[in-house]
Parts: sequence; C-alpha cells; structure tokens
Amino acid sequence: MKPFTYERAKSSTAAAAAAARTPGAKFIAGGTNLLDLMKLQIETPAHLIDVNGLALDGIEPTPEGGLRIGALVRNTDLAADPRVRRDYGLLARALLAGASGQLRNRATTAGNLLQRTRCPYFYDTNMPCNKRQPGSGCAAIGGFSRQHAVVGVSDACIATHPSDMAVALRALDAIVETVRPDGSVRSIPIAEFYRLPGDTPHLETVIERGELITAVTLPRPLGGTHVYRKVRDRASYAFALVSVGAIIQNDGTGRVALGGVAHKPWRIEAAEVELPRGAKTVTARLLADAKPTHENAFKLKLAERTLGAVLTEARG
Repeated sequence: MKPFTYERAKSSTAAAAAAARTPGAKFIAGGTNLLDLMKLQIETPAHLIDVNGLALDGIEPTPEGGLRIGALVRNTDLAADPRVRRDYGLLARALLAGASGQLRNRATTAGNLLQRTRCPYFYDTNMPCNKRQPGSGCAAIGGFSRQHAVVGVSDACIATHPSDMAVALRALDAIVETVRPDGSVRSIPIAEFYRLPGDTPHLETVIERGELITAVTLPRPLGGTHVYRKVRDRASYAFALVSVGAIIQNDGTGRVALGGVAHKPWRIEAAEVELPRGAKTVTARLLADAKPTHENAFKLKLAERTLGAVLTEARG
C-alpha cells in the first residue's frame, strides 16, 4: 500500500471541497472495497477523506411518501429496517443476497453504489485493463469471459457491475443525491447514474471530481410482489452470473432489472410492457443488442429462465 495523507471531514460540503482541491483524493467510509484495492495498488489515493463522522446515517420518510436513505447507512441496517422490509422488499432481498454479514455490517449505501468491478483482469495488475489503466487494452476480450457482460459492452471493456443493491434501486427508480465542492446539490436518477463503457470504461458514473453522495431517495412504494433472484457459481458470497430484480403487480404488469449482464444494472422500460406475455418475450427485448462471447452466451438463456422462475414465484 502506498503512503497517503488522511483527514476527517467536518461537513459534507467541506468533504467535497477537500476532495476537489487535493489531487488523487478519495472518500472513505466502510472501506470494504477501497482498502482491498489499495492493498493491491489498483487504487492509489494520495489523500483519504474519512466521512464516517458526517450525519448521513439516517433513514427518513420523504414528503412524497418515500424514503430518504443516508449515504452512510450500513447495508445490514438498511435491509433490516421495518419500512424497507414492508414497502421495498426487493431492496431488502437484494442486500441480503450480497456479501457476508460481516461485510454488510461495514458496507455503506454510497459505497455499495460505487464499488468497482470484480473482473479478474481488473484485479491482476500484470494484465492490461482499460478500466484500471486507460488505453492499455482489455484482457477479458479474448480471455476467460464466463463472468462478463453480454449487453452494453464495447471494444474497450466487457466488465460487469457487481452490486445487487443497485439492481433493486434501478427497478425502484431511486434518486441519488449529491453535494458538489461549491455546496450546490443535485439529484441524479439511478437510470442516469451509471455510464456504459464506450471508450472510457474507467469513468463508471456521472459523479464529478469532489462530488459526494449524501443520500439515496426512494419514491412512494409500488406495492405488488417483490422478488430478487440471484444465480451464481456457488451458493454464498459469490457475485451474480445473472440476477433478476422484479416488482410484479396482480395484473401481470411490473418492472424488471437484471444484474450480472452489463456494465450497469440493466433495465429497458420498453421491454416491461411484454411482462404479461412471459419471460421469453421480455428477455428477447431486454437483451436484443447482446454481444456475448463463446464462454458467456449461456447467460442469455439463463436470464430468460431466471426471469421465468421469478414470474412464476410472483404469480403464485
């Protein structure tokens, strides 16, 4: 691990301002992903800004009838909150499907959204990776690609986003709230938060330098049946080959987001009109532009079958 300086932020705006004026600065909260990357020298921040002392750890109702989740709310606390379990079951189930209890006790809402890919070539500093070192190439293309993306890919990157929570938030149409170094705030729809890789896979979100996530807001509860199903190579503590987060209403309509198939949580609203017609029709539209490799083409059929199982469960 390379040397770095450290400070504890006194306010959200002060934290953002400190990150903007200090080249190579990073925010740290739970550190469940960042510290691992620092040990491997994949992330080499010159300065760490500890935001754990900020008052961003509450879950509060919004005037519109939703919930505002502070950026520092731990995954364990969020999944256990009675309001989340009652009204946003998809989110609770997705959180419990990710990582171990020990990690969920430390991992934060904002950190979960910002965690980086688990592509093995990203983690191997001896291999070229455009996400780790822009312009160096992508070893996954032409390499071992069983875990990799099948849709939304580019010639520069075929990595997937690892978050289970983000899949649920995409189905729920969550809003990410931030503060900028000048103190201004903005609200970013989760649909616009993540970037596709294109030619710049190292730019994973629309977050700007120094910008700090302060909260995630959920809209009014949707009702319906909430299901999160995660298919992985082993039963525990593994990242998704394919995951499906769905909210299905009594009339068969609803929402569907996929994980494990793209550089970001994958949802195509136009495909959801096909839900009453069944999983095959929906996944055909969801994955219409898929470009799988020989090793991960199975994900197309796996996504269809997993969605089919979800629809069966939701409809009783």
